[in-house]
Amino acid sequence: MAEKRDYYEVLGVNKTASADEIKKAYRKLAIQYHPDKNPGDKQAEEKFKEAAEAYSVLSDADKRAKYDQFGFAGVGGAGAQQMNVDDIFSMFGDLFNGGGFGGFEEFFGGRSSRGGGSAQPRGTNLRVKVKVSLKDINEGAEKKIKVQKNVVCEHCHGTGSSDGQVETCRTCNGRGYVVSVRQTMLGRMQTQSPCPDCHGEGKTVKNPCPHCHGQGLVRGEDVITIPVPQGVMNGMQLQLRGKGNAAPRGGVPGDLLVYFEEIEDEQLMRMDNDLVYNLLLPMPTAILGGQVEIPTVDGKAKITIPAGTQPGKVLRLRGKGLPIYNSYGRGDELIKINVYIPEHLNRDELKVIENLAKSPNINPKDRDKQNNFFNFGGIFG
Repeated sequence: MAEKRDYYEVLGVNKTASADEIKKAYRKLAIQYHPDKNPGDKQAEEKFKEAAEAYSVLSDADKRAKYDQFGFAGVGGAGAQQMNVDDIFSMFGDLFNGGGFGGFEEFFGGRSSRGGGSAQPRGTNLRVKVKVSLKDINEGAEKKIKVQKNVVCEHCHGTGSSDGQVETCRTCNGRGYVVSVRQTMLGRMQTQSPCPDCHGEGKTVKNPCPHCHGQGLVRGEDVITIPVPQGVMNGMQLQLRGKGNAAPRGGVPGDLLVYFEEIEDEQLMRMDNDLVYNLLLPMPTAILGGQVEIPTVDGKAKITIPAGTQPGKVLRLRGKGLPIYNSYGRGDELIKINVYIPEHLNRDELKVIENLAKSPNINPKDRDKQNNFFNFGGIFG
């Protein structure tokens, strides 16, 4: 077995260190060598135990005095190396729960075994999906939905008691936890655990409500108004505080997490905050030009088609797109031009086309222009 190191050396403090300096030094080492931060590292685990042993002695004024006078012999000498890591968590949880250091579980995911007093119960969160249209996204809206969730029992008003009498738990005296003391190689050690009778609430019910079986909650339905922000995008999440499941015995209700799902529009395609409309022009309009009516997110608009408009040309309507989320700006509406080529023509129509085909203005003057004629490219691919 390796030779034991001096406790002051283990914590990195001198023999005149104050209790606060010793506490800070141990806290630093406990965080550095915590098993959750060093999974599978036996050396780190041994250093974690070694630091715990040193702190258990030097933080106790009586043990520290005996150690200063007699060394390891004055404090038993066996040390924390024989202790279980979970015992160390139980013993020293209070070091991280008070004194301005913040919670031990804050660093290590709640592994510490502190009792912590009677915690106010909290309801669980709920998740729902809300479908929204382009009109909802453009204007902002409110959606009312029915949600199945835990609600406060109306017969006992959430107390869980048939007669309204809620008593302080006699087992833990309202603290929500019980303390057990055991003798170890380092002396007497205290551990805290949730009270088995009140389950950490600090209160008990003598005559449980028959409707909710003493829980203070029943399954019910609630109608909730969901605000739809302007410019919201598919997949965005909104958190509504306190709209989730109710908590037992007057605790804090959970939250409602709302996920927005955009309904695909039949005419307009969304591209971030811009909208895209595929306009199919009659061939004469593309050649001669004219005015056409197109749909927009808030109605309809008339646009002018220049004479000789080519397939694939993109026209832009500024500010006719969707609002930018959490901003004052708006996107645009992009009109992509396609030209309709009729599949069936009568004899007179065919004659007109044949005459047009003879005109030098109808045919492209070079091969490059012809190749690019149907190359729509750009942002549409």
